[in-house]
Amino acid sequence: MTNKIFLDNGMEAVEASYNGFPLEEYNTNPFIQALPPLMDKQTIIKKLMLPIPFKEEERNLDCSYRLHMIYRLYKLFQPLPIHVDIWNMVFSLIYQGYVARNPFDADYRRYVNQTGKQIINRTFDINTRTNFRTTASCATLIGYSGVGKSSSINRVLNNIPQLLVHNQYNGQHFNQIQLSHLTLQTPHNSSLKALTLQFFMKVDELLGTNNYRKHISKNSSVDLMLPLMGQVANNIGLGMLIIDEIQHLQNRGIQQMMNYFVTLMNSFGVPVLFIGTPASYAIFQQEFRISRRVSGNGEIIWNNMESNNEFHFFLESIWKYQWNRKVVPLTEEMVKVFYEETQGISDLILKLFINVQKECIANGKEEFTVSMVKRVAKEHFKLMKPMIEAIKSKNPYKIAQFEDLRRLELTDASAPRKEKSTSTSTIEKVSKAQQDTKEIPKATKSSTEPEVKQVLDYTEDDLRGLWKEASKGEKTVYQLLVENGYVDDMSFWQEEGSIKC
Repeated sequence: MTNKIFLDNGMEAVEASYNGFPLEEYNTNPFIQALPPLMDKQTIIKKLMLPIPFKEEERNLDCSYRLHMIYRLYKLFQPLPIHVDIWNMVFSLIYQGYVARNPFDADYRRYVNQTGKQIINRTFDINTRTNFRTTASCATLIGYSGVGKSSSINRVLNNIPQLLVHNQYNGQHFNQIQLSHLTLQTPHNSSLKALTLQFFMKVDELLGTNNYRKHISKNSSVDLMLPLMGQVANNIGLGMLIIDEIQHLQNRGIQQMMNYFVTLMNSFGVPVLFIGTPASYAIFQQEFRISRRVSGNGEIIWNNMESNNEFHFFLESIWKYQWNRKVVPLTEEMVKVFYEETQGISDLILKLFINVQKECIANGKEEFTVSMVKRVAKEHFKLMKPMIEAIKSKNPYKIAQFEDLRRLELTDASAPRKEKSTSTSTIEKVSKAQQDTKEIPKATKSSTEPEVKQVLDYTEDDLRGLWKEASKGEKTVYQLLVENGYVDDMSFWQEEGSIKC
């Protein structure tokens, strides 16, 4: 797949070459065989890794040059375990989506031809049952703003040629341009028409076609454009549709847009990947039908990094890129302050590291300290301070004020509480508890034995503990809730002389 071809519109494409797979269903489909071979974890990490140019001698250059070199850090990509999961999810979506869309399968060709005639004659009905059984599914990537969702997807997609040109397959003439993936941005007003128009314009831009001018008019409705969109997707062999910033969907547009995507998957076999912040999670939980669809090929939840080995590894991977003349070692104190000021959000970590180096190079000190890191964070993260403080507090009430930063596990009341004092997994704890329960026989309670009063030891963030404290009579429940940051103080609403209920 190294032979590059330039289309008439100047876009760069790749001449298709076909790989063999151990899977029988992959070896008879040119759309799949033209894609890169499947890889093991080590190869995936190497493919994802994107180091930046750096030489230790550059530290001796004038500060005017070094201040510009620091910005190379924005191009750095350090793979983490979650990136391997994202890679596998993307590849599974595309490969599996093509299984039922083999251009050399007689039944599929017949279905495409019949559908095309119905669309031209305007007799196509998306609710009509057909013999076409799609293998397309849906997946979601939901995570904090700044953790690198879109950049990670783009990094994975960089390893899959977007435009592939077919000429011959197994000795048969096969003149086809394949579009392996296409990314659309969710309109802020949840407009399906705007999303559909965006699809046609992007396809025309990439392939040099005139679908927009050919199919779309001022009065074209969504019901008319959706079948055309599906037919174009089949004609260009679209492998996957990526919908970014899905949290922009408004309540009035959720149901209609989800039906829209389900139609794309069912009737035209196009897999869909949704990307959004935690604010979008409620969209998918509204109906079982939607939740079932978006969990079909994977659901990746990406919160901020914990202060653990993963965060330490990420910090180590960027720490060698220092352009200040006095290299600062990565001490435990420095790790701690970086986590305190960024709360494990990768975008903030990079920005803090860049701005700290800028500060120490510009002021001529050529060496940064813990106190300088704190001061730079205070100066450059003023707008983000309330969000960082909310994450740091781990208070669900404060975090809920910023939907993009809501930790999803905090909203799941059925999930077992994580203990802070141990690294033992929940499964191991449950298993041990079950074994202990089996080993200890139940004691038969005697009617003469005095009843032992149960002593409840509530955890720090258990509201029942506040209720227990209020029962002592020193403070009301409301006062304790205000002091602990669970509710806002509404005393300013009460005017003098007003009746208090």
